[in-house]
Amino acid sequence: MIDKLVIVESPAKANTIKKFLGSRSKVIASMGHIRDLPKSKMGINIEDDFEPEYINIRGKASLINTLKKEAKNAKKVYLATDPDREGEAIAWHLAYLLNIDEKSLCRVTFNEITKEAVKKGMNEPRTIDLNLTNAQQARRVLDRIVGYKISPVLWKKVKRGLSAGRVQSVAVKLIVDREEEIESFIPEEYWNIHLTVSDQTTKTKFDCKFIGKNGKKIALHTKEQVDEILKDLKGAKYHVTDIKKGEKKRNPAPPFTTSTLQQDASRKLNFAIKKTMSVAQGLYEGVKLPQIGETGLITYMRTDSTRISNEARAAAKEYIESIYGAKYYENRFYKTKSDAQDAHEAIRPSHIELTPESIKDALTSDQYKLYRLIYNRFIASQMAAAIYDTVSVSIEGNNYNFKANGQTMKFKGYMTLYIETEEKEEFMQIPELVVGEEVKKEKIDAKQSFTEPPARYTEASLVKALEEKGIGRPSTYAPTITTILTRRYIEKSQKQLIPTDLGRVVNGLLIENFGDVINVAFTAQMEEEFDKIAEGNENWKKVIREFYTPFEQIVEKVDKELEHVKLEYEVSDVPCEKCGRMMVIKYGRYGKFLACPGYPECKNAKPIVETIDVPCPVCGGVVQVRKTKRKRNYYICENNKGENEGCSYISWNKPKPGEKFIAREDITEIKKERKKNSRTKKASVKKKK
Repeated sequence: MIDKLVIVESPAKANTIKKFLGSRSKVIASMGHIRDLPKSKMGINIEDDFEPEYINIRGKASLINTLKKEAKNAKKVYLATDPDREGEAIAWHLAYLLNIDEKSLCRVTFNEITKEAVKKGMNEPRTIDLNLTNAQQARRVLDRIVGYKISPVLWKKVKRGLSAGRVQSVAVKLIVDREEEIESFIPEEYWNIHLTVSDQTTKTKFDCKFIGKNGKKIALHTKEQVDEILKDLKGAKYHVTDIKKGEKKRNPAPPFTTSTLQQDASRKLNFAIKKTMSVAQGLYEGVKLPQIGETGLITYMRTDSTRISNEARAAAKEYIESIYGAKYYENRFYKTKSDAQDAHEAIRPSHIELTPESIKDALTSDQYKLYRLIYNRFIASQMAAAIYDTVSVSIEGNNYNFKANGQTMKFKGYMTLYIETEEKEEFMQIPELVVGEEVKKEKIDAKQSFTEPPARYTEASLVKALEEKGIGRPSTYAPTITTILTRRYIEKSQKQLIPTDLGRVVNGLLIENFGDVINVAFTAQMEEEFDKIAEGNENWKKVIREFYTPFEQIVEKVDKELEHVKLEYEVSDVPCEKCGRMMVIKYGRYGKFLACPGYPECKNAKPIVETIDVPCPVCGGVVQVRKTKRKRNYYICENNKGENEGCSYISWNKPKPGEKFIAREDITEIKKERKKNSRTKKASVKKKK
């Protein structure tokens, strides 16, 4: 019999923790959740005050038996799942399965997986926090009720198999609303006048921007305005009327929270949100380092706090002063948002001495990039501000006012190490000038511009919006975005998130019928309720109860109203080859398709085929545009029946009018031919050498 059995969530975390405990201890993994609501039904007993009907997750019977066997062979079992609501819920389920008293001192947590943190956690066991567990249960139950009650409406009116979610549907709404803003946007014309001048002494050129006339600002909206001003400025002499010098400080950003890590990794590393969290999880759970073994490299990565420990602060001070010098260090404290949970520190390196470069060879490329980002951001957050000398010069010609702003870096401070994306800007150097000095006009020109619509959301900007609006929490951002991409309600194109036709239809139906539930204010309000439950200030079943009664009335009302409403479909110009009716355009999981309006008598359906206006280079037939599984376009003749039948035309490249095409059996043959030619060419070059 062993003294201690420690149960964690993942094998990687288990391997890291093992080396910190003695030989009389054993560490095993639960592989995440082991109990959950059933997939085949709602699994919530409404009549029994919303009691969840948990079952063991399918496929985990063998693991559960192993856990029970190991628990019986241990004097004491400790539940060391992740230190958040989800981890607390997993610990609670484990306690139930293993017959552990939830009021016993069985729960341990580690904000970072270091020897000191693990030993401290093991020496300070506590009871399972039922407030955190109930907050997780409340979210799970509410989301299951919303999904199971609303999804059937989509099945009836759009397509069976679709699903709705409380948070996911609001995220889709944000993206659809933004797309509609872009589509309805009307550009407005505006102009800028740029004046380039040089000083008398050094002949240094610098640019000035038009401001107005006689000290009053003027907005330029038409070419006529601009032409009038340029006409007045012909032959004008330009003088310096004012010079303002100053000093500007730029402070570093705080260490990462989950949200800011996801945003920065998206902008700087081009990481998808899901990828960022996966790589960060690996860094937290432990990486095998030479001479050291499995080592956790960062603190827990699901947090909305910018707080750091005194130990980490002291380590950062020592590192900064030894590498950069004392003047580069500044003891900084960052204010955490009022609605942050603050259960964990900010995301930071667990071992300051393990610099990214020193362990680069032990990390994957993605691990190194993310670790370096986290490491540098944390160190920079404790460094001195960057200092700039600034100068603002006012220039006047024929009573028209221009201004030039410049700055030069006086002290790099934290920017020696870390630069924010928005800080990457070039600043103009302005020569030494005196008030009253005449400057020489080098050139003057005007530029027409138009206001632009708001930008589409990217994963990074959507996470920022969700956080600002109080929708979701650190653990929900990644799964929310992953879910709506998987359901094909949105798609990603060059980092931009664009609603699909299916997403628009689903969003419209949900907003029209469930606008009280699928909206930003309600979703944010529910997050506040979950926080109150986690703090022990609210009863989770009371929250669900108060939500359910009005929600059920809405569902019943919508169900009755839609019972006799037939969804109007767009009629195509394609006749059904089976019954002759004109087919209609419907929306499915993968977008638009053609369906016979005679359903269920006629069940004919087929995909909508996109064609181009260039005839097939081989037979003159119609060329269709199709997509591979990876959504890459390819072009194929409608007469190409596959299996060497019909026309042979198929190509990655869009055909051009009049181009000749060398017939191949299919794309595979083209690839084989190219590989063969490449090998022949390499062999020929080698032989010549």
